[in-house]
Amino acid sequence: MNTKRPFVLAAVMLGMFMAAVEATIVATAMPSIVSDLGGFSLFSWVFSSYLLMQVVMIPIYGKLSDMFGRKIIFCIGISIFLVGSFLCGLSTTIEFLILSRFIQGIGAGAVQPIATTIVGDIYTKEERAKIQGYLASVWGISSVMGPVLGGIFVAVAHWKWVFWVNIPFGIIAMIGVIIFLHEEVEKQTKKIDYIGSGLLLVTVSALMIVFIQGGVYWSWTSPQIISLMLLVVVAFFLFLYQEKRAEDPVMSLSIWRHKLIATANVASLTLGAMLIGVSSFLPTYVQIVLDQPAVIAGFTLTMVSIGWPISSTLAGRWIITKGTWKTAMYGGVSILIGSILFLTLSIVQHPLWAGAGSFFLGAGMGFSTTTFIVSIQSTVSWRLRGVATASNMFMRLLGSALGVAMLGGILNTRMKQYLEGVMEGEDFTIKPSLDVVNLLLDPIGREQFTVRERELIEEGLTSSLNSVYVGVFILALISFFLIINLPKNESNDLDK
Repeated sequence: MNTKRPFVLAAVMLGMFMAAVEATIVATAMPSIVSDLGGFSLFSWVFSSYLLMQVVMIPIYGKLSDMFGRKIIFCIGISIFLVGSFLCGLSTTIEFLILSRFIQGIGAGAVQPIATTIVGDIYTKEERAKIQGYLASVWGISSVMGPVLGGIFVAVAHWKWVFWVNIPFGIIAMIGVIIFLHEEVEKQTKKIDYIGSGLLLVTVSALMIVFIQGGVYWSWTSPQIISLMLLVVVAFFLFLYQEKRAEDPVMSLSIWRHKLIATANVASLTLGAMLIGVSSFLPTYVQIVLDQPAVIAGFTLTMVSIGWPISSTLAGRWIITKGTWKTAMYGGVSILIGSILFLTLSIVQHPLWAGAGSFFLGAGMGFSTTTFIVSIQSTVSWRLRGVATASNMFMRLLGSALGVAMLGGILNTRMKQYLEGVMEGEDFTIKPSLDVVNLLLDPIGREQFTVRERELIEEGLTSSLNSVYVGVFILALISFFLIINLPKNESNDLDK
């Protein structure tokens, strides 16, 4: 095989960064987008549509890569992603933007898991541990750089370039893989499980709608929410039934019978929820509760991207010398320490404390995610490696998609309850609602409130955000328990 590995690695890392950063780069540009296109009530769908299609497509692409090879599926995914990016920049309505983000997500579902699988193919286990650490750090870096890059594009150009900047990078990534990756694929005729794919789409879509709409637009006991939950349950069990009987299932349930894979995948779900929760809500906490400027808020979150690559690099070395279980445990302990720091942030109330929590969270993510991927890829044969890798990426993204909805629901519910209580005893000049938080973040909007009103709203937001960190701590405990229960000795070449 004449594959030039450094060039392939650079190409797949570029593709991974492009897809990962797109989940967050839009955040800073959204005020400009909404001012141009309108549709503030559809704000959250710009993010959730992208994550939703990524979650649904990851296991499908993992299967296709095992059938037809990594190169062609990787390039197809990037091509779809770039089409969606181009259309996003052309959007003249918020509805068209959301549709374009769906297309982006369909393509992004191929980029990250296939990139990780390519690395698993071209490097040995000893080399793979180190290289997977580099790939894992892409997640932490992108989660921090995304909002910064979005702000720069809005300031010096136009929000459309938030999407169009992907095009040259995507083309370079495709060229690198096409030219430098050479793989031998055993051509096989297999059936694609369209029924399973459709049921997976219905299940995840309905669940996402429940978390996005529930408690905000529809009450939790409304006919809409109850009907959607019934749909989730029915579609999920039909999906499991279909996967058991399908000749070539979308997600091989056999790999879930292996304790290491099942445990690592569930842990990736909770870790993904933790990461997106901190990334989404920490800047708001630092700016409003700690009364610090946006630069300081960015610093506290940047610490995630410092801890992640350091621990990923160490994990790559320690997996060989100390073993996978011990290396993963370093991650579990770090995550627990980070969550405790966030939980006690209401007592210490200092940005350095928040930054320390971010650092330990990033370190924990680096240790654990690197260990998960290396262990899983060493456990299965080549034939199942794409599906197994994709299943882990799928669970982490599913955790992110559901985590931001669940923790956001906690924040909105607690804030709504607080404001309703305030209305009984205070005479507000502006009607208390969740929109007052947006005004509070705006330097001009803040002037519309009296000093007393600002204090009350900040108090409510502090209490609500502390509830979010209680949720983060619970997720950390679950993750720690799962990591403890990882098998200490994994077998190789599972091919059943």
